[in-house]
Amino acid sequence: MRALLVQSRSPRTYWSFERSLPFIRKAATLPPLGLATLAAHLPERWELRLRDLNVAPLEDADLLWADAVLVSGMLVQVPSVREVLLRARALGRRTVVGGAGPSTAPELFPEADFVFRGEAEGRLDLLVRVLEGRETPAPRLLSAEDGVRPDLSLARVPRFDLVDLPRYANHALQYSRGCPFRCEFCDIVELFGRVPRVKSPEQVVAELEALHARGARGALFFVDDNFVGNRREVMRLLPVVRAWQERHGFPFQLCTEASLDLASAPELVAGMVAAGFQEVFLGIETPSAAALQETGKSQNLRMPAAQAVETLTRAGLEVFAGFIVGFDSEGPDIFDRQLELISRLPIPRAMVGLLMALPGTRLWRRLEAEGRLRGHGCGDNFERPNFVPALDEPTLLAGYRRVVAALYTPERYYARCALAVDQLPLRARAAADAGAAEGSLAAVARIAWGIGVRSPRRLHFWRLVGHALRRGTGALPRALALAVIGESLIPYTQEVVLPRLDRSLAELAAHDAQRDAASA
Repeated sequence: MRALLVQSRSPRTYWSFERSLPFIRKAATLPPLGLATLAAHLPERWELRLRDLNVAPLEDADLLWADAVLVSGMLVQVPSVREVLLRARALGRRTVVGGAGPSTAPELFPEADFVFRGEAEGRLDLLVRVLEGRETPAPRLLSAEDGVRPDLSLARVPRFDLVDLPRYANHALQYSRGCPFRCEFCDIVELFGRVPRVKSPEQVVAELEALHARGARGALFFVDDNFVGNRREVMRLLPVVRAWQERHGFPFQLCTEASLDLASAPELVAGMVAAGFQEVFLGIETPSAAALQETGKSQNLRMPAAQAVETLTRAGLEVFAGFIVGFDSEGPDIFDRQLELISRLPIPRAMVGLLMALPGTRLWRRLEAEGRLRGHGCGDNFERPNFVPALDEPTLLAGYRRVVAALYTPERYYARCALAVDQLPLRARAAADAGAAEGSLAAVARIAWGIGVRSPRRLHFWRLVGHALRRGTGALPRALALAVIGESLIPYTQEVVLPRLDRSLAELAAHDAQRDAASA
């Protein structure tokens, strides 16, 4: 049996960093960890190939080689997923689609022979029998319906050997699944549950060893949606990770996602920093307490966001964060409030999006009951919302446009970079970290030439470099990295985000004009 595993292509987004990757000679941000994990659970007798469309196009020869094609994707990747499925079907190959998108909205993938919903551990027997022709006929939807989620002690070390690791800016590892909170708009609790399940420290070490043995070094992203969801267990893990890092000379600079209330646990923060964590993504969402209460994000009410960010930053965790506009309780003043909050925080990477109702979430169910849903949406934040918002829609879109336009002017972006450089403590390992993450002197030369000479943001770049050097040479690697990130975020906002929002606003205006003409 020969199976081709295909990671679908992502559209250009704030998270794809297309213009930053050439500085470090990488092709994509993150490897397809989900497919590498799936591969570890498929029968050893199968021949496997893994192809990531974010790194290279899919060749017909790969499709023709395979007996079955297994495609993974999220909602934002639906067009790419369906394209691969159609190509495979045209060549007579059986197809399976899985991942977050198919798990929550299987109806969006009619081209697939089979849709696998949910997690793989301990649940692949039926899929294997079907693809090997040992069970027919089979239901199109292949998933466990018992509601019991697999114990992560069943998880195996991902097949990193199938992934071209040097092509990626970050490596990836998953420690836990699930989150204890109940944010109305989030699909994580629907996919993985509210009781965080974790791998043992020994399992995590086995994955670190496997990556290290394949030459992996540099940035390593723990892709957990809330790394600190199970605090007791993560406190058991951190000393083990720290000891492993110490034995190997700290080869990895760690990053993860966490809830804002991490800042209220100083021992946990200290343990993360000691283990080599340097960055954390937070879902700050909104400065509106009413909106946080409305959406069920009460954990963000325990400490002011600005205080939490400063606490984490000064402890050694650079914060990047998500923000949302469009909650029902928010008024027209929310845009100024978001700008005021973000502009005084050391968060260069402030990802602001329109609220979206994802399939299967409590928000989706509520809006459906209220008759406000307008479809699945396309998975990004730059089209009209997929529901009727409480705030006047032109006001919402125009306000959102004003926020992102202001945040990603060179002046405001670099001002937040300077705040981060000022507040982050200098790291003794900074020079070694920079060498591992950026390719040492060659990358510094590319950055100096590409941004310091050729970029229209070169004056801002040199001011930030000077600002960092006044703190000490240990601050320079972070300043360079943030400047590189800005080379994606700033042009992307100007070239893609604002024009798309302008088109959405124009469509709204045309629709209103037609309605007024019809009623005249």
